[in-house]
Amino acid sequence: MSLLLEAFESLPVRRPSDDPDLFRAGAEEALLEFHTTVTERYTEGTLGRILSTHLDPRQRKAAAVALGLVGTMASNSVVAQALHDHDLLVRQAASDAIWDIWFRGEGGRQASGLRQAMAVKDQAERIAEYDDLIQQYPEFAEAYNQRAIQLFNVGHFAKAVSDCQEALRLNPYHFGAAAGLGQCFLRMNKPGAAVRAFAHALELNPDLDNLRMVMETLRDAMDWE
Repeated sequence: MSLLLEAFESLPVRRPSDDPDLFRAGAEEALLEFHTTVTERYTEGTLGRILSTHLDPRQRKAAAVALGLVGTMASNSVVAQALHDHDLLVRQAASDAIWDIWFRGEGGRQASGLRQAMAVKDQAERIAEYDDLIQQYPEFAEAYNQRAIQLFNVGHFAKAVSDCQEALRLNPYHFGAAAGLGQCFLRMNKPGAAVRAFAHALELNPDLDNLRMVMETLRDAMDWE
């Protein structure tokens, strides 16, 4: 058994139905130990190779979790490919990990700026925080995605569309932005564009089952018309 797998299997076991945020809160100390082992013994590139090539799904899942803790945008594509893994638990770990990577961005001030903006309670002030963050870091895809969510919430759908599109331009693997784009088009009464956006999101992450059901409903309605 590899050191990575041994360290990983010492973590509390996550069941498919477990909420990822609650799971992490309860496993904080064990995750810290796992983080230490990973950073001391493995490079990001090695973890990526394990995730993409190892025959044992337990090893691939361990690598995905590790990349969620330490990975950078350099691992974006390899983790995105793992969203298509034939093993469900690997796909779930990759989905959790890729969000962590996206939220870190290039690290440092990007990540802290995003956390600061997300903590603002007032929606208008939060949008202003995202404006400032994007002005400082115009290549930070997740800042556009988060601003799109806020713009959607206040009914500025066309502006939200623009931000979703920019997030996808900067990060072509961003299934969240693609799904958000579809939701905007729905509110703008553009069902055909919504279906195309949802289909793109599913191409990026086939496990978005709720979008699949929405697409089927939309297509049925369009056929009826």
